[in-house]
Amino acid sequence: MYESGEMYLETILLLQKKNEYVRSIDIARHLEFSKPSVSRGVGILKKEGYILIDESGHISLSEKGYNKANNILEKHYILTQFLIATAKVTAEIAEEDACKMEHIVSDETLMGIKEFLKAMQKDV
Repeated sequence: MYESGEMYLETILLLQKKNEYVRSIDIARHLEFSKPSVSRGVGILKKEGYILIDESGHISLSEKGYNKANNILEKHYILTQFLIATAKVTAEIAEEDACKMEHIVSDETLMGIKEFLKAMQKDV
């Protein structure tokens, strides 16, 4: 999956947690993308089985999409915590950088970071 697809899934998950339902326009506003861009991305995600769209145009994550989005969100959270703890950057900078890194970091590296953070917490 491409970075943009992952961003869409993560955004849908976050919007679902805040709102009753999610529409393409909500995704476009949140990501500051054009409606045609979002429409194309949503179409691809639907075709690949990551999302469902009802007759009213409301978007929800399929089980496959939810699992992928949750994984991306977990990476984002762990990387943010790691950057704050080790690089001593502000939360805002850590969030921005984690958003970029979450799409390329391997599962093995993420596991190493998780173990490192666990060990750090034990030492405190």
